[in-house]
Amino acid sequence: MRAGDIARAVEAFAPGSIQEDWDNSGLIIGSPEDEIHGVLVGFDCTPELVEEAVETGCNMIVTHHPLIFKGVRRLNDSDPVGEAIIWAVRNGIAVYAAHTNADKVPEGVSGAMALRLGLTGVEILVPEEGGTGLGVVGLLPRPMTAMEAVRYVKERFSLSVARISAPIEGEIRKVALCGGSGADFIGDAARSGAQLYISADISYHRFFAPKGMMIMDIGHFESEIDIVDILYSTIRKNFPNFAVRKSGRMMNPVHYV
Repeated sequence: MRAGDIARAVEAFAPGSIQEDWDNSGLIIGSPEDEIHGVLVGFDCTPELVEEAVETGCNMIVTHHPLIFKGVRRLNDSDPVGEAIIWAVRNGIAVYAAHTNADKVPEGVSGAMALRLGLTGVEILVPEEGGTGLGVVGLLPRPMTAMEAVRYVKERFSLSVARISAPIEGEIRKVALCGGSGADFIGDAARSGAQLYISADISYHRFFAPKGMMIMDIGHFESEIDIVDILYSTIRKNFPNFAVRKSGRMMNPVHYV
């Protein structure tokens, strides 16, 4: 098995060509010709994840977030990115990421969020050519009041806390979702007719929500973590007899106290 075989299997699900221009999805460390003995799937390529790969005999890591996102000006172990790069290179570990391409496919990040909430009639919120795009919009299983909807979302995503804008009057039935940093699509959610928009990384001023719509920030990690299971299942389905592991050391870097 070669790194390129794993990459092609992932990109059959989430083509690298549809990633955003600013993104860095794909094979970040290593060569497509590298011989792979085992794959470790995780969320962020942290030093702890690289250590886990070494301990479990995996010489390829597949994550959602790219290890190298912007330019690296210094390479040392004084920060987590540099440390992870050094450890991966020293141990001959290929590193691959499926980021915004995995956001854009209907069965990807936002689709997984819709599945958690049991939404029906799901459509892409910001559609692009080829049936892909960012975010989704659909209908809750039943109409809910604003606070009923908040409790329902918290239960489905196992949240201890959530940030919301002012609760709206009347019932919520239509919900728009975008995993990760989705503040830029608040307007699209409002135009879709959604009464609730769920995303993450919403800044203060964005909580002045459009009339008739409530905004809910459930956290970046919380909104995207299901993609790990999806990537793991995608690789296992294509290579059922190959050594593929899901990380047991994934953690949310945001702590709630």
